[in-house]
This record gives sequence, C-alpha cells and structure tokens, in this order.
Amino acid sequence: MKNSFGNSVSVTLFGESHGAQIGVVIDGLAPGIEVDHDFISSQLSLRRPHGRISTARREADEYSIVSGVFDGKTTGTPVCILIPNCDARSNDYASNRSLARPGHADYSANCKYHGFEDYRGGGHFSGRITAPIVAAGAIALGALAKKGIRIGTHIKKCAGICDRSFDNINDDIATLSCMDFAVLDSDAANKMSEAILVAAAEGDSVGGVLETAIIGVDAGVGEPWFDSVESQLAHILFSIPGIKGVEFGLGFDFADKKGSEANDSFCMSNGKIVTVTNNNGGINGGITNGMPVVFSCVVKPTPSIYKTQATVDFINGVDAQLSLNGRHDPAIIHRARVVVDSVSALVLCDMLAMRYGTDWLRG
Repeated sequence: MKNSFGNSVSVTLFGESHGAQIGVVIDGLAPGIEVDHDFISSQLSLRRPHGRISTARREADEYSIVSGVFDGKTTGTPVCILIPNCDARSNDYASNRSLARPGHADYSANCKYHGFEDYRGGGHFSGRITAPIVAAGAIALGALAKKGIRIGTHIKKCAGICDRSFDNINDDIATLSCMDFAVLDSDAANKMSEAILVAAAEGDSVGGVLETAIIGVDAGVGEPWFDSVESQLAHILFSIPGIKGVEFGLGFDFADKKGSEANDSFCMSNGKIVTVTNNNGGINGGITNGMPVVFSCVVKPTPSIYKTQATVDFINGVDAQLSLNGRHDPAIIHRARVVVDSVSALVLCDMLAMRYGTDWLRG
C-alpha cells in the first residue's frame, strides 16, 4: 500500500476514519523551521465542518506533535503528528457492510484487500485522513511564507454558481486565508450556501471547482517530462478524495484558442521578465516562469447521499438497494480548499528542496 509522497521532503499518511488516531510523518524537513501551533490549529479549523452545509460529525482535531520538533522548531528528524478520532459512530456502517456505496471505494477496496480493510466511515479512504495532511501542510505553508511564497484557493464554482476570478492575487490570497467559506464575491457565496442547503434538504449533494494561485516562486523550478510542476502537483492533487479533474492556466479552454490567442507574450516590467497574460498558469516546459502558478480542480458531489440507490451486495453477489444512515456532507468543496493549499505547499517544499537543497527552506 503506497501512502508516501515526495523525494527530498516526503510525507507518509496513516490511520482510518474510525480508528483510534490518524496521523502523518514528514521526513526531510530542514532543522530550524519554525512550527507555529496556533497556525496549525487555525488551518485545521478551516477543514472542519461548519454549520448546516457540513457533516454533523464534529472532531476537535486536538493534534499532538510527538517527534521532530523541539523548542518550537524542527530538529531535522522525522516530524510525527497524531490526531485522535473522538466522534466516530461505527454502528452507522455495520448494517451496510456488504453493500457497495456508489461513488465510494467499498467494492474496489474489498477487491484489493480481500475483505480485511477497515470499512467504517470509508476507513483509510475517508476524507477524514486529510486532517493530518492539513497539519503537515501548515508547517510547509509557514516555511514557504518566510521565503515570500504564498498560496490561496477559492471556490470558483459550486452548484453551477460562479465566483469572480482572481483579480489582485496578493490581496485575494490574504482575504482567503482566514475565510471558512472561501469565495471572493459575497453575493456568490450566499447563493452557493443556499444551493448546498437545498441539496441537503433533498437528501442530495453538490460539487464544484476550486481555483488556486501560488505567488512568489522564482522562474526555473521543476523538471521537464516526468517531474514537471504540473505532473507533481497533479499527482498529489488527484490523491485528495473527490478530486476528479485538474487543469493549469486556461486548461481545457485552450481547445477553443488559436496560438496567437493562447501564447503568453514576454515583456520587461521594472527590470523583471514577465508575461503580458498568464494563460499557461506560470509554467512553460514543466518549469516555473516566475508568473503566478494557477490551476483548477474539479471536486465531485459528495458520494454519500440520503436518496435510495441501486447497488450490489458484493459479498453475496446479488443486486441490492442502499439507503444510507450516518452523518454526511452535502458538499465537501469548502472543506477541501485548505487541503489543496496544504498539498500544494508540500509539493513546493519538496521541489524547492530538490532544486536548492533542504536547508534552503530554513530561511
């Protein structure tokens, strides 16, 4: 089972949704990186459910760092973060053990692990496992911020309702950093929230699109071909539960452009080489060009819904009907955006350490 990502700076995830604890090990961080416990807590709060648009499961996420940090700074040895599960209700899943929930990994997991997997709450496949990613990402985000690199994500679209695009990226990232519902247009935010509540009342769910911008990365980071910036980011982004599509810059909109429209012309600005447009999302040939790195992710509707669905009993090999119990999100997109920020930060730390050396992250 592959649960690790990264080369110079790597992360390893462990735990299950209804197990005693979940956690992450970060290896390869330079010694001397500041660990801000308040910032880790605030990032975890952005991932936690809020109000009626989220699951009723409430986990405090009172994490503990059990190794790799001393006197508020990394020691250079592996950092291990543990988060207890305190609000699991495993009985909600016992009656449907053999039923494949549409959109979930129940059947595929059973095929891979021969029935030995922890099925409760989705087990190791659960979005609950993103909590330690966010904790690890907070350390990475803090290290990057001291190097002038910042990351921000907003809900570009949800339930067919669109937010405005990034305008002044510096200001927008600052605005998004403390928002529970990360939408730049307040009117759009209200409409999205209402649409989520309508779906919840119908026993259904909605999805959407997240847009991310990364600023402050110098030109020259990344590799051509297999370790390009796009391939590294896409690799880890597709590891987030519910992410089903990733595009950079204009993405699929390139299909409707001519080369004269799609190309980003270069020019000088205050002695610096920049591009007039940023259709390619700050990446040429798999390598950063100094412009903001911009990409979007499609988040599918939460697969756990309260409508009766056709399925199979994969243990007894018969058709069946599924009616879910338990506590589920009518949308996960607003909780997923901090996870996107976190994995992006972890990828950048790994790529920058590969380019400049591990100690570069220390500041």
